[in-house]
Amino acid sequence: MDDDLALIVGLGNPGPKYEGNRHNIGFLVLDELAARVGGKFKAHKSGAEIVEGRLSGHRVVLAKPRSFMNLSGGPVSSAVKFFKPSLIVVIHDELDLPFAAIRMKLGGGDNGHNGLRSITKSLGTKDYHRVRFGVDRPPGRQDPADYVLKDFSAVERKQLALEIDRAADATEALVTKGLEAAQNAFH
Repeated sequence: MDDDLALIVGLGNPGPKYEGNRHNIGFLVLDELAARVGGKFKAHKSGAEIVEGRLSGHRVVLAKPRSFMNLSGGPVSSAVKFFKPSLIVVIHDELDLPFAAIRMKLGGGDNGHNGLRSITKSLGTKDYHRVRFGVDRPPGRQDPADYVLKDFSAVERKQLALEIDRAADATEALVTKGLEAAQNAFH
């Protein structure tokens, strides 16, 4: 294992049809982190789009699985085997948090999130860090699966760039200062 390498995975679905969806917040945060490290995503044999760089002096690999969300585990597992990171961070949407709330944790269940379920199964462990970005519960009786595949509302989009930046800051703090310090700063 490389003592100073963090694999930061953003969850989403590939293709322009899904770009602005709530389910793609992981990809959106990774785009901000890629801008910070000055890199462009390139196809990698792991099955993910990859950017390698430094974030506040720490070596990072940013990874967007090229598979659909429910199959994220394969590319994540392949990236882990290839890069052998000492830290794995997964950024994902969270229905049980209000819009733009950021919560970080190590391990835990998948709470019905198929991307997390796939990663946990492929890695054989729940012990990876999560940066959870709140997308709120769907209104009324709307199916949560349909809700997360819809774009952010006009009101949410007005704040989105700022909140993506804040989620990138939280992820950077997690990598550079550790979980407890990042939680204290962003929860």
